[in-house]
Amino acid sequence: MKVFVTGATGYIGGSVAKMLLDSGHIVYGLVRNPDKIDALKELGIEPVLGTLEDTDMLTQYAQISDAVVHTADSDHRMAVETFIAALRGSGKPFLHTSGSSVVGDDARGDIVSQQIYDEETPFTPMDIREDRVAINNRVRRAGIDDGVRSVVMVPSMIYGDALGLPTDSDQLPQIIRKSREMGAGVHVGTGVNRWSNVHIRDLAKLYVLALEKAPSASYFFAENGEESYGDIARSVSWALGFEGRTHSWPAEDAIAELGDWARFAIASNSRVRAVHARNLLGWQPVEESLPDWIRTHLK
Repeated sequence: MKVFVTGATGYIGGSVAKMLLDSGHIVYGLVRNPDKIDALKELGIEPVLGTLEDTDMLTQYAQISDAVVHTADSDHRMAVETFIAALRGSGKPFLHTSGSSVVGDDARGDIVSQQIYDEETPFTPMDIREDRVAINNRVRRAGIDDGVRSVVMVPSMIYGDALGLPTDSDQLPQIIRKSREMGAGVHVGTGVNRWSNVHIRDLAKLYVLALEKAPSASYFFAENGEESYGDIARSVSWALGFEGRTHSWPAEDAIAELGDWARFAIASNSRVRAVHARNLLGWQPVEESLPDWIRTHLK
């Protein structure tokens, strides 16, 4: 299968592209930076130089490919509409990447939510996640109204070494960075807020399964356990040699430094269960847990 992957130099996109190559697929990879073209070629990816604003190019590669995997920007509505229009009536797979912050709350690190979501649980998103949820719903509708085999992928907190180019995930690196700065493991508020998590290798395998087997208009959480940010802070503290010491980062300070990203990414609860991935696709995550990965990989 020929697969067009956006975000091919990124953490998710590059890892998915590498897993697709290893599974025998041909990958076209969208890349913005011409300096990374040779690195993609070395991985076996055919580089496509451009951006999500290049609608003619996106249309062209969507139409000459057998599938599109979109990981570059969960909130880029125009790119999503371009892909749906390009694939309309083809029955080809279109995998769109979202994230489990869509079910996040405004706990600011001080509340542990008892609400656990699977793919069928109704929810009302935070104000800063309403547009993303609307895009997810648009993608799913395309699987009913537009003749596209559309799939929404919803990873939780991702950890592990990238499979493609050497890039980092989002949440954990910020915690590690701030912990190094403070000389202690850092959490927002009291750190009781909890997030589900998934290893990047397990996540990439789920993308391949979804590409090959997912029904149209489907929606998949990706997780293999959960931790509180306080426990993550303690794991990071031990790994960095801070002997388990932790430090509370006031939510207001975290938001002032990182913007609203801090509210939904490191100060909220996002407790999900990947019921559909396991039951519909037979996904079986096998990689080491988040605390084990921090202990063995973080120096």
